[in-house]
Amino acid sequence: VQLQAFGGGLVQAGGSLRLSCAVSGATFSRYSMGWFRQAPGKEREFVAALKWSGGRPYYANFVEGRFTISKDNAKNTVYLQMSSLKPEDTAVYYCGGSSSVITSTIRDHRYWNVWGQGTQVTVSA
Repeated sequence: VQLQAFGGGLVQAGGSLRLSCAVSGATFSRYSMGWFRQAPGKEREFVAALKWSGGRPYYANFVEGRFTISKDNAKNTVYLQMSSLKPEDTAVYYCGGSSSVITSTIRDHRYWNVWGQGTQVTVSA
């Protein structure tokens, strides 16, 4: 299974970016997909996720309605639309995949077993 994330960049505070993560080598519809981020010197933290079985998306509290996760099964791609970006959103964003996360573990990066290479998001003040 391979995940390739792209779409990061430099944006001013208040701006928007859309991250994409293309999945290959797996049955995409059977994978839960998520986005995590990691700032320098910090642990990888949960941002958003969708379970393969459907249902509502999961978001970190700091998202506060600014980000939207979605997926296109026909394109084997998951997206993270980010708006109202803040300098504290600056981080490397990783997409993750898992065939086994459940509701109680979906926010814990240790339970995600497939990762993309990360894409840098930098938000200037």
